[in-house]
Amino acid sequence: MAGKDNQELMTLDDLAGYLKVSPWTIYRFVREGRLPCYRLGHQWRFRKSAIDEWLEKSRTDVRKRARG
Repeated sequence: MAGKDNQELMTLDDLAGYLKVSPWTIYRFVREGRLPCYRLGHQWRFRKSAIDEWLEKSRTDVRKRARG
């Protein structure tokens, strides 16, 4: 079970690649408290399942926004 948890943790660079954004964008989101994350020493770690859940909650329905 621990092996599965370890595979699910991502580094900042892993997450930037996963979300296809700059690492600086990830740093900014972390600083603003927008991303679920863990700090291990001087490094950040992100659980993929928490990121996927965060993405789903953050999703915007374009049709609703277009109507005003």
